[in-house]
Amino acid sequence: MSAFMSVFANLVEGLADLLQPLFHASAAAAAIVLFTALVRLLVHPLSRAAARGHRARAELQPQIAELRKKHGKNPEKLQKAVLELHAKEKVSPLSGCLPSFFQLPAFFLLYHLFSNSSIGGEANALLAHKLFAAPLGGRWADALGDGGVFGAEGLVYLGLFVVVTAVATFNYRRTKRQMATAAPVVPTTGATGATGAAGGEQVPGLAAITKFMPLMSFMTLFTVAVVPLAAALYVVTSTTWSAVERAVLYRDMPGPGTSPVAATAG
Repeated sequence: MSAFMSVFANLVEGLADLLQPLFHASAAAAAIVLFTALVRLLVHPLSRAAARGHRARAELQPQIAELRKKHGKNPEKLQKAVLELHAKEKVSPLSGCLPSFFQLPAFFLLYHLFSNSSIGGEANALLAHKLFAAPLGGRWADALGDGGVFGAEGLVYLGLFVVVTAVATFNYRRTKRQMATAAPVVPTTGATGATGAAGGEQVPGLAAITKFMPLMSFMTLFTVAVVPLAAALYVVTSTTWSAVERAVLYRDMPGPGTSPVAATAG
């Protein structure tokens, strides 16, 4: 693991060196933004596949409505029938989560890289890099203790919070609007029944998440506040990318077009 972290640290340092003439002292921060964009480009085919899956699930809604009429008094049988329909049509109810799951390793790499004082037995030189006045290995709590909310470091975090709040508000309004125009949902009452996010299909364990989905984007504020600044930059960049990407990919589709995981991970 330490060898892998050393390779990754060298990659970030290499990108920072390339960007140094343009971004000077904030070159490592720019390298993280560039790294995030590269990750999102790699994941983009999965995002497009998730959008196609969302459209396919929407096309199944008439058949799901018939199943509700047929098994409406038997939630467990309805649940089984809906899942069998998804399997028959080769449509995954959870395909929208895949892009977010595949991004998690990159996030955790940055988190660990900027949380350790040494890499491969040597001092972690990346911790000396900053975004303006804020160290990339620091956290919001550190900024509050060194100048407060409106100190030099605190203002960097305030800028990130403003961006996250703007993106979360955009996602909130869009998700509420799409959920309002989606097909009516008849919730199940069985122990394993749960109402799905896209047009009312039944997906185990997602009822509560779907109910609060429009608010989940705001959880990114908490993430930015507690992780190292480098990881926070990854989250902010990825979340912003996700908002734009979904607005394009799901612009002509009914329903939320957002997975519960994506709402917080981007």
